[in-house]
Amino acid sequence: MTAGWQHPTTNRRTLLQAGAVGLLGLGTNHLTALRSEAAAVTPHRSVIYIFLSGGLGQHDSFDPKPLAPDNIRGEFAPIATRTPGLQICEHLPKLAERSQMWSVVRSLTHPRNEHSEGHVLMLTGRNTLPPTFNASKPMPQDWPCIASVVGDVVPARNNLPPAVVLPERLIHRTGRVLPGQFAGVMGNRRDPWFIEAAPFNSTTYGAYPEYEFHHARGKENFKGLTFQAPSLSLPDALSQQRVLSRLSLLGSIDEQRRQWDTAAATQQFDRHRENAVSLLTDPRVRSAFDVTAAPEAEQERYGRNSFGWSLLMAKRLVTAGVSLVQVNLGNNETWDTHGNAFPHLKDYLFPPTDRALSALLDDLQATGQLDSTLIVMAGEFGRTPKIFGLPQHYKQPGRDHWGAVQSVFLAGGGIQGGRVIGASDKIGGYPAENPQTPENLGATIYSSLGLPETIAWHDDLSRPHQVYHAEPIAGLT
Repeated sequence: MTAGWQHPTTNRRTLLQAGAVGLLGLGTNHLTALRSEAAAVTPHRSVIYIFLSGGLGQHDSFDPKPLAPDNIRGEFAPIATRTPGLQICEHLPKLAERSQMWSVVRSLTHPRNEHSEGHVLMLTGRNTLPPTFNASKPMPQDWPCIASVVGDVVPARNNLPPAVVLPERLIHRTGRVLPGQFAGVMGNRRDPWFIEAAPFNSTTYGAYPEYEFHHARGKENFKGLTFQAPSLSLPDALSQQRVLSRLSLLGSIDEQRRQWDTAAATQQFDRHRENAVSLLTDPRVRSAFDVTAAPEAEQERYGRNSFGWSLLMAKRLVTAGVSLVQVNLGNNETWDTHGNAFPHLKDYLFPPTDRALSALLDDLQATGQLDSTLIVMAGEFGRTPKIFGLPQHYKQPGRDHWGAVQSVFLAGGGIQGGRVIGASDKIGGYPAENPQTPENLGATIYSSLGLPETIAWHDDLSRPHQVYHAEPIAGLT
């Protein structure tokens, strides 16, 4: 690492904190985080990675093609933004008003059209599949996800995990767990922290409870869905039981300490104990989780739904000191608009996204955090240029999977607003200029966190593995 990541001598206050933490049975790893908190060598840099599982159509969002034929253009009209010459979908009006705060890459490309394949590429920042890839389940030799890499190489702040994923794991309605979201070859003890505030739901899609829908049947409500104070799950290799099932389990921390003390991998357990204690006891973190009890005005701005609450939680967590928060907006490949695409985007998907993302931009700008917080929004792929119909399943048409090109939204983290990087061709099918890959996007995330290009993560045999696999996207800063 570069010199900027070194921590100075511990001061008296930090030593007192270390002693207090020691009463909970922690080892010495926590000193690194406490030194970091005391010293504040560099400003906290963070990333919020908004992942739209299912795949957002580029034509229908940030790359409209108003001059294309009807069966490519789609039903939505473009609207002007505050940036001259930049148009986006008419159903994203709040983001259009804030275009000076964000930019778009219209030329991200990869060769995969299947959901699991696309998830692996976009969540790991790699442009090839691992040799043992299995579309049906994660594999031990998968590439590590970006969240796991950040969790391993970025120093902790305030004794918190450097990276978390919320509000749920990505699970298909059949129960199939999507690959790409875990540590893979790094070992499952370095899986991300999953903050599970949303229950697994195989019935409806979207931003419950305000914008629930079914892809074929339309508007639906499922009373069993509740966004709540999350359960916190450790990597499987570290949890001898569901260690942190609810915040109310603070009283059981002593029992967990006794279990952990019997572990052979003391250093790794110390690290996760520290994070567990902070997640359970730090009032800022408890406040970050308690988003459904946020002030009425704040909930109104973000939206009282799973999209709004998730982005509000992400904002609070980066404020508390988490370096990367991946936000999965929508369960069960919610954005997979094969049919009824236009009413579902218009009525259920764009309104809560436009509202919550705009509120996040406003809040980070108001607090001065936007310059140090990169926001990325992408899916596993784009959608086909040509609209098609499956009348046996859907009343109205949609678009199929399309890895060849997608639009990626970026804001903050030193990025200049109002820019368009790259371009797709006339029908939005392939990059026409300046193509970018998932590896460029991953490098952009790592660079925004201040990680040097020479940084590596190390496996159990202390062998180094490179973090960067390409250059960051040029022209954004």
